[in-house]
Amino acid sequence: MRPPTMSGHFLLAPIPESSSDYLLPKDIKLAVLGAGRVGKSAMIVRFLTKRFIGDYEPNTGKLYSRLVCVEGDQLSLQIQDTPGGIQVQDGLTQAVDSLSKCVQWAEGFLLVYSITDYDSYLSIRPLYQYIRKVHPDSKAPIVIVGNKGDLLHARQVQTCDGVQLANELGSLFLEISTSENYEDVCDVFQHLCKEVSKLHSLAGERRRASIIPRPRSPNMQDLKRRFKQVLSSKAKAPSALG
Repeated sequence: MRPPTMSGHFLLAPIPESSSDYLLPKDIKLAVLGAGRVGKSAMIVRFLTKRFIGDYEPNTGKLYSRLVCVEGDQLSLQIQDTPGGIQVQDGLTQAVDSLSKCVQWAEGFLLVYSITDYDSYLSIRPLYQYIRKVHPDSKAPIVIVGNKGDLLHARQVQTCDGVQLANELGSLFLEISTSENYEDVCDVFQHLCKEVSKLHSLAGERRRASIIPRPRSPNMQDLKRRFKQVLSSKAKAPSALG
């Protein structure tokens, strides 16, 4: 299952320094989760810069920020990268504090495994379940990505495995090659941006609908009623005298 193609409607720019006369766009907060060496950092950098960098030092959880324009809407996008060692074990009982903070902060999630590493595939389900545990009443969008689709000679996870897992969890799934296809990487992040933006719009509509209109002042209504009575009595007075 693929997100709709949106690559032609996307622009990137650094987030400017805040000033008193600048209205910041709404924030979109995404987190990229998965085992180590699956290509999380490469995906983020590929999306933001269009460049592919194959090797990275183990990261400690970088936060990337950009202004983005998706189909005419300007968004302030923040993407939280996460260390590969952050995983959920034993039925969600050993989630580290940094993972908990990241999941509470984010509004949309990208769960990444490598098709060349079956253990990284096995880590997706507990991560998904943990997100839903932290956000039990939320419809936070989650996309599952099988990365390194160009390394077919080393494949350990079949495409059908990813499709089956996504169907069971009710999530969107895409198998991609970060090194070879920028458009697929771009479409994944844009899809998440759009889905989070929709949630913001729905939340705003619910807040507006919950506002109860203020009733008219009883005193003012009473004054109007008395004023009408006075006018009515004055209009009837001449006929009564005749």
